[in-house]
Amino acid sequence: MITIGQLAGYVGVSIKTIRVYHDKGLLPEPDRDASGYRRYGARDAIDLIKIRTLAEAGVPLARIRDLRSANKKEFQQALREIEDELTDRIRGLQATQGRLRQLAVGQFAALPTDVGAHLEHLARWGFTPRWVDLQRDLWALVFATHPDRAIPRFHDQAESLSDPALRQLFLDYDRAYDLNADDPRLDDLARRIAEATRKRYGAHEPPELDAASEIPALIQGTVNASSPAWQRLDMLIRAQLDA
Repeated sequence: MITIGQLAGYVGVSIKTIRVYHDKGLLPEPDRDASGYRRYGARDAIDLIKIRTLAEAGVPLARIRDLRSANKKEFQQALREIEDELTDRIRGLQATQGRLRQLAVGQFAALPTDVGAHLEHLARWGFTPRWVDLQRDLWALVFATHPDRAIPRFHDQAESLSDPALRQLFLDYDRAYDLNADDPRLDDLARRIAEATRKRYGAHEPPELDAASEIPALIQGTVNASSPAWQRLDMLIRAQLDA
């Protein structure tokens, strides 16, 4: 028979943990000996190892307590279910690890080949590196959070930029970044963008601006914070569209 301290040392848990298991009804608390100490036997050590293993697998203590009354068949079935849950969590952690590694090298997610080619076209068309980075961040987030909607959104923008007149509007938007917020050219640009948007989409919102995802607004708002001109331009465009 061993003391609680010896039991804790053998199994690899703290004395406090054992006392918690006693309080939660997971591990029966033995009687005290003549010296006033609680003494534990081999069965207690085996039970504690089982509890520790299940707890380390993420099984809630309440479920572990319920398993104490399970028969052998029920216990084995529960273990299989717990293993399946653990496998799913491991896969999720591995996916998270992959995303962390991508962040370490400055990438959010692997973008489809046609998106990468599109970003190269932006640079050749004369868009600033700031705009290209903005688009890269936007599409990385959209593909990561809304993969089912990302393709049609991307194709819509790529199709827009294939039109020289629309592409020029995007270029003018890009170059307006460094203008003063009260520059009258912003009013004209906002009007032209709103007219082109209504002409292309009619009464419908363009896919990249619909309410299904807040990602574009998140990116836009972050960039607008560094450019008073873009912030005002965005406000003017929305006012034109609302009108």
